[in-house]
Amino acid sequence: MSVKLKICGMKFSENILETAQLQPDFMGFIFYEKSPRFYSEEVIPNIDFIKKVGVFVNALEEEILEKIKKYDLDLVQLHGNESPDFCKKLKDKFLENKLSVEIIKAFSVDENFDFGALKTYEENTHYFLFDTKGKLYGGNGATFNWQILNNYPLKKPYFLSGGIGISEMKQLKSFLKTPESKYCLAIDVNSKFETEPGLKDNLLLKEFKKALYESEI
Repeated sequence: MSVKLKICGMKFSENILETAQLQPDFMGFIFYEKSPRFYSEEVIPNIDFIKKVGVFVNALEEEILEKIKKYDLDLVQLHGNESPDFCKKLKDKFLENKLSVEIIKAFSVDENFDFGALKTYEENTHYFLFDTKGKLYGGNGATFNWQILNNYPLKKPYFLSGGIGISEMKQLKSFLKTPESKYCLAIDVNSKFETEPGLKDNLLLKEFKKALYESEI
């Protein structure tokens, strides 16, 4: 099965509908007020055939639950310093409220990343996301050395994020043929496809998606 595609940092209604026509597997909406891609609209346009991911940074449980119900989110992405205990409490809240929402825990990765720390998150998350460590919680626009994922010790599926664009396609397709990509569920793209924060260039995205899937991985 081919790797999935997540387009993150969506912000403008018309652009969301245009991007949805490319039929990515996931679309991400950032609920972090300090982000230039902060989503503040009252509704998300009808894209029910695409899984909606709410991105949160050190948010309270109540805020996450409120946004899930308001925007009918399918997944939550925890992109801050959330602890394993917080993930457990959130998962328990979902069960208590009969919400079939999945949890992605994001980690900022560099050469010194300790993959051993992931073990404590394994039980109470559905996926991991590996992003490039930088000054910001996300959207730093740079890739990390994917060979580091040789050290990934678990079998939990993960999203690969961080500065991925058209110019990384050759490198990306090579990576997806390596053993360390075995548990790579999806490629997460964002800033490399923007004309301004939150506004996606759909011609570029279409080119990227075509190149990603033009041959079997």
